[in-house]
Amino acid sequence: MRLGNRLPTIVGLLHAGAAVTLVFSLATFADQLHRYLELFSHFRLQYLVVSLILGLILIALRSRTWASLMVAITIVNALPVVPWYFAEAKPHAVADTQIELLHANVYAGNSNTQALIELIAAEQPDVIFLQEVTDLWAAAMDGMHASYPHRYAIPRNDNFGIAVYARDPLLSVDVLDSPPLGFPSLVVRQSLNGRTVTFVSTHPIPPLGQSGFDARNEQLAGIAAAIASIDGPKILVGDLNTTVWAHHYKQLRDATGLLNARDGFGVIPSWPKHLPFAMIPIDHCLVSGDFAVQDIRTGPDIGSDHLPLLVTLALL
Repeated sequence: MRLGNRLPTIVGLLHAGAAVTLVFSLATFADQLHRYLELFSHFRLQYLVVSLILGLILIALRSRTWASLMVAITIVNALPVVPWYFAEAKPHAVADTQIELLHANVYAGNSNTQALIELIAAEQPDVIFLQEVTDLWAAAMDGMHASYPHRYAIPRNDNFGIAVYARDPLLSVDVLDSPPLGFPSLVVRQSLNGRTVTFVSTHPIPPLGQSGFDARNEQLAGIAAAIASIDGPKILVGDLNTTVWAHHYKQLRDATGLLNARDGFGVIPSWPKHLPFAMIPIDHCLVSGDFAVQDIRTGPDIGSDHLPLLVTLALL
């Protein structure tokens, strides 16, 4: 037998790829059963793209059984993805009720502070939340004091420093030592058009290993409980280290009653920037029903592994 006869055919490889896509697409809908399933549940957009491409190729090759399976799984993957791109028309915003918000996980190992400074100068947000703030980043933001005099920063040498910077006065800033690891989360209150708006910013540990997975979930549960106790307009913003398709994200959403600002604007992946096809949406802005989302988008490369998130909200 010649060696060439042993090699898998292209069609065989396509069938194998289709089988893998099928298994991962279906199994990750049960991500609450195991942390590994949740880890792979974050790639729902990628499963949709791959199943669509495989389906089209297999249709062209007249591989009817596998083509039919890929068409079916494309529909299954589309159901939790496509609705993010469609929503009702946004209410018209009144200028003095708008909040322009910038969130950025700057990455503690990133020394390119100038890129963020230039982004802030170009976008002129009202409120800025930064995560993974080190002494270097806190010092760099000191240069923005004239534009953002109201601030509170907790720089750290690990990946869990956090800070807020605002144009207008802050009514209060409370620090939550989020369990179980005591990472700081911020509860910031500001007056907008005579009403008190509460911002919460948090950054749980990545869910790597069982301990990281459990710690992230406990921090998210603690933040959800804190938000549920807050009255009035509220906003949760941060690198939550989970995506909109994961079970523990849905628990957070249900416990807080908040809506993801992405709704109607698309999936908007934000990490990891250096692997474009693998990017997933782990940076979030969730808002109470007191707000209409006017715009949400990622900003340019600032040297971090995350893209910054720019959000325009209108207080109704």
